[in-house]
Amino acid sequence: MTVPTGRRERKKAATRQKIADTALRLFLERGYDAVGIRDVAAEADVAVTTLFSHFASKEALVFEQDENFEQRLTQAVTGRAPHEPLIPALRREIQALVRHCTADSAAPIWRMVDESPALREYEESMRLRHAESLATAIAADPDLPLTTTACRTIARFVIDAYSLAREAADPEAAVDEIFRMIEAAWKIACPSRTVPPGRTEAGRG
Repeated sequence: MTVPTGRRERKKAATRQKIADTALRLFLERGYDAVGIRDVAAEADVAVTTLFSHFASKEALVFEQDENFEQRLTQAVTGRAPHEPLIPALRREIQALVRHCTADSAAPIWRMVDESPALREYEESMRLRHAESLATAIAADPDLPLTTTACRTIARFVIDAYSLAREAADPEAAVDEIFRMIEAAWKIACPSRTVPPGRTEAGRG
């Protein structure tokens, strides 16, 4: 995420983080369904309107890194070095996201998500949105002449890699396994792209 530089931006970011931290603490202490928006606003000492200026819904309070994750995924495409293969760049970002979301401190949050139909539905819509953003970034790359369907398919595979690996007993091994399949799909989508001898598209020899 871009670090705020101006005083106003830093203050706004600090308020947003305070609201998110307060909400998560209350949700974990009392249960997600037992805490309302007004409870969070009162505990964070902000107006309800201020809370909604930072978060569009109660569910969004749980996934406060949503925008950051989406930006990181698209930047893995747009910010990679010239001529750097796409799949290794995406694999590194997914690996980093999986490590973040499988830390011990994240376990109670995911249990809460799993127990809440509203949060599971929000997470699903969030994944679809991330996949569309990623597909758009891939489609916009002039070095990746893919059809719209191919872009969306690869993007869905990558987003699903994150969720599947997060739930696996060995998340890092799961990322490796899934990306071998994504690499195979990529070779079908881009049969003309070559890979240096001794290396795979996913950067594994």
